[in-house]
Amino acid sequence: MSKPFRNLIEKMPAERRQRITQKAKNLKTQMAIGELRRALELTQEQVAGSLNVKQAAISKIEHQSDIYIGTLRKVLTAMGAELRIVAHFPDTDVEIDQFADLQKTPLLDVKHEMVSDQVNRLKRLSK
Repeated sequence: MSKPFRNLIEKMPAERRQRITQKAKNLKTQMAIGELRRALELTQEQVAGSLNVKQAAISKIEHQSDIYIGTLRKVLTAMGAELRIVAHFPDTDVEIDQFADLQKTPLLDVKHEMVSDQVNRLKRLSK
């Protein structure tokens, strides 16, 4: 006769139950692009349509293990997310801002107009 899983968990030492709980939390926050898309109840066609690409391109991206940061950012933006890159060290996390949107970076007044034009062109391309 089978036993309820809850009974097995309750018999485990507290430390092991805590490790299991933490592992479950980690699994919920770590997903591949395709898993994330499905969790958001989006189809490849919907994501492709917002990026003006074919569905096959989204399928290819979802199956790649090596992807350009710019491509990943576009796909995540199409899903309603913001890409953040974090370097995790044993004692701290550091967000890498090298890839931050140009509008969030302080600009010199002399270059502001030129950069603003580039940002606006990029925004139009990403829609």
